[in-house]
Amino acid sequence: MCQGVFKLSAMTRLLAECESNSEHVQVSVKFDVDERGLTVLSGTASTSVALTCQRCNGSFEHLLEVEFTFSPAKNAEAAENIPSYYDVIELDENGEVNLLELVEEELILVIPLIPRHELKDCPADADTVWGELPEELEKPNPFEVLKQLK
Repeated sequence: MCQGVFKLSAMTRLLAECESNSEHVQVSVKFDVDERGLTVLSGTASTSVALTCQRCNGSFEHLLEVEFTFSPAKNAEAAENIPSYYDVIELDENGEVNLLELVEEELILVIPLIPRHELKDCPADADTVWGELPEELEKPNPFEVLKQLK
């Protein structure tokens, strides 16, 4: 088991999606061999980032936490033989895994699609409706013509 930190400033793709709230990403990785003889990387990563609320456009702190389990493969053919309960990661030309990029990609995937405060914490009044909604007009039934043909 290895525990350590990555500098959040080194994760440029992640910082393109959010702002840094902390200096480091806490990472814990375990390297193992399963009962089938497959190499397995499993672990966790977490960091705090600032996201922009899509309701009020204000910034708020959000904790990104991720758990991952990967099995490395030399090529696409070898990847087909890895069971579906493992995510596959292909080795680079040197037969290595870039752990920084792996953790960065996993953190990017857990960023909420529509970031926003909890409703009780958001300064925007989410229940407000601006203007008046038009009354529902009575629309003709499109199948009325078929009744006449019958």
